[in-house]
Amino acid sequence: MTEIVHADRALALIGGEPNDANLRRYLHGIPGVDAVGLQQRAAGLGTRSIKTTSKAWALDRIIGLIDLTTLEGADTPGKVRSLVAKAVTPDPGDLTCPRVAAVCVYGDMVPHAVQALGAAHGEIAVAAVATAFPSGRASRSIKLEDTADAVAAGADEIDMVIDRGAFLAGRYGQVFDEIAAVKEACRRADGTYAHLKVILETGELNTYDNVRRASWLGILAGGDFIKTSTGKVSPAATLPVTLLMLEVVRDWYRLTGHQVGVKPAGGIRTSKDAIKYLVTVAETAGEEWLTPHLFRFGASSLLNDVLLQRQKVATGHYSGPDYVTID
Repeated sequence: MTEIVHADRALALIGGEPNDANLRRYLHGIPGVDAVGLQQRAAGLGTRSIKTTSKAWALDRIIGLIDLTTLEGADTPGKVRSLVAKAVTPDPGDLTCPRVAAVCVYGDMVPHAVQALGAAHGEIAVAAVATAFPSGRASRSIKLEDTADAVAAGADEIDMVIDRGAFLAGRYGQVFDEIAAVKEACRRADGTYAHLKVILETGELNTYDNVRRASWLGILAGGDFIKTSTGKVSPAATLPVTLLMLEVVRDWYRLTGHQVGVKPAGGIRTSKDAIKYLVTVAETAGEEWLTPHLFRFGASSLLNDVLLQRQKVATGHYSGPDYVTID
C-alpha cells in the first residue's frame, strides 16, 4: 500500500505517466540552483561550532549513523566477519559505545554478513550494493537479478546506482523505470521491501542543476534514500552537494508529507567533517532527520577517527595509533 501511495503522489506531481516528455517538463521546471549561494551557505554551516558538552553526543550520533563499508574486489568472508565484529563492538574497551547503523558489502558477501551478525542482525542492518555497482553498466535483467539475489540472501537495504549515461542524455523515463523496477525487486517473500538507496554519483553529473534533477527523479521513482556517491569516483560526497540533496528531501516532505533519507558517501574521514554534516542536516531538513532511518554516512575510515575523538572526550588525552583496528 505504501508503494502505491508513493507512486500516486509521483504521478500527480509529474502530471501524467513517467515518460521522457513529462519528466523533462517537470524536472526542467524546477528552479535552477544558485551555485554561489549554495556554496556560501554550505561554507557557513561548515564553520558552525558545537559546545564541548554536546561533542560527546555528536560523536555517539555519528557512530550510530555510519554504514560501515567494505567494497573492494579483494573482500573475503574473513574480512566481512572482521567488519561485522567492529560494527557490533566498535570499542572493545568501552561497551557503552553505540553500534553502527549498518554494514555495507557486495551482494555475494551478504550471507557472510548476516551469519556474522547473528542476533545483532536487525539492530544492525545489512546493506548490499547492487545493479552492477559502481558503473551501472549492465542489462536491466542482470541488475534486477543482482538486487533480488541480495534481498533473498538477507540484505535489508539495497544501494543501487543510476544509469548516469541515460540521465545525462535526457532519457529520464529510462532512469525512472529502472529505479522503479529495482524497487520492485526489493520485495521480499513476505511482501515487505528492503529499503532502496539510489546512488546518483554526483561527481559525474557535472552541475548542481543535474544533481537537483537527479535527486527529484530518484525520489519520484520510489527511492527511500538518495545517496551522493559510490565512493569510487572523485569528487565523492561534498557539503554543498549534500546540502542541495537535503533541500530536495525537505521540499518533497513539505509537498507530500513523506520522508526520504540522504546518504553522503566517500571522502568523509574525520569527526570534524562529520559534525559539519550533522549541523547541515539539522539546519536544512531538521533534527528529526538525524536518525538512521533518514541519514547515513557511507564510510570505512571515519569510525576510527570518531573512536579516537570519543576517547579524547572521555579521558582528556588522545590514544595511541594502535587503539583502533586497521580497516
